[in-house]
Amino acid sequence: MKTIDDLSKDGLAGKRVFVRADLNVPLEGATITDDGRIRAVAPTIARLADAGAKVIVASHLGRPAGAPDERYSLAPVATRLGELLGKDVAFATDTVGDSAKATVAALGDGEVTLLENLRFNAGETSKDEAERAAFADQLAALADLYVGDGFGAVHRKHASVYDLPAKLPHAAGDLIATEVGVLRKLTDDVRRPYAVVLGGAKVSDKLGVIDHLLEKADRILIGGGMVYTFLKAQGHEVGSSLLQEDQLPAVREYLARAEERGVEFVLPVDVLVAPAFPDLATKAATHPETVAADAMPAGKMGLDIGPETRKLYASKLADAATVFWNGPMGVFEHPDYADGTKAVAQALLDSSAFSVVGGGDSAAAVRILGFDENAFGHISTGGGASLEYLEGKTLPGLAALED
Repeated sequence: MKTIDDLSKDGLAGKRVFVRADLNVPLEGATITDDGRIRAVAPTIARLADAGAKVIVASHLGRPAGAPDERYSLAPVATRLGELLGKDVAFATDTVGDSAKATVAALGDGEVTLLENLRFNAGETSKDEAERAAFADQLAALADLYVGDGFGAVHRKHASVYDLPAKLPHAAGDLIATEVGVLRKLTDDVRRPYAVVLGGAKVSDKLGVIDHLLEKADRILIGGGMVYTFLKAQGHEVGSSLLQEDQLPAVREYLARAEERGVEFVLPVDVLVAPAFPDLATKAATHPETVAADAMPAGKMGLDIGPETRKLYASKLADAATVFWNGPMGVFEHPDYADGTKAVAQALLDSSAFSVVGGGDSAAAVRILGFDENAFGHISTGGGASLEYLEGKTLPGLAALED
């Protein structure tokens, strides 16, 4: 892939540079609750602006139904981006309409604008190639050059990610270059022992990466809501815990393959249970009970790994040379069930391993729970993209940037 350095050879001053970023941040009303993705791409935008480019930033946010929806407006992001850059960021109230055209036309060298949510146009996510290409043509008319730097979206075959790069001279941004370089350390030249920690709600979301990592990892630690399908596959009672019964055959197969290949598959020895899912709005105390993982009460729900499991997992990470972590160990948003996720994060900090936090909820947990992001080897901006890369899949947005 070409980089910004390659685009810079002919000079960037006065050039209109379209930057496809991933600014899909969580919002509560108009308040950004986690600005990690904005901070991650800001250096690329600043670099282009400092070189005199007219920078046109574009992103999606949420899943609007191909039409404007105020709940998913990027207006708050424009304000926060301006604060991070230390300069005003003009905001276009549409994607390719009159406002976008006028805002781009008014840009001076070194100035930045943010277009409204790309998914307000149905062509962005359309499965119809002609419709998607037509929208990409409209976007291309706004710019001279394309920089892909939205790693969290590169696994999507969307107009601004996949079709647009073919219509303009293009390069990967600094964030994507960093992300790909890090992920190669998890696939091509891995320092061992290589430990993988997987959590989150659904085991179905992780089957592909487990399948692929059984050929790569030395040990795999499981937590989160997905762990109860593994415990059920071993014949244990899981009460009213999250369970995907249709995935039990696949889970049993993976457990058997891990044993055959000598991959250490580590499951909890104890869990925290409660009668029901906690209230995340009030965060009222729930008084959880710690029980053995193979002796869960029929009427209780598992919500976090227990204290003995935290110690076990820390010991399994202590001697690792490489660690990939994706997915929290429990309902970390509630203080009663945050300790498992905290323990894994702390274990990564305590080890000398090259640690990669694989985006999504695990990246959010690191920030929400107060850890220093810079203390980890790398915190990815793309949970789904990271997983698909580790599955060995071709990511459309990366393929589009290759010449």
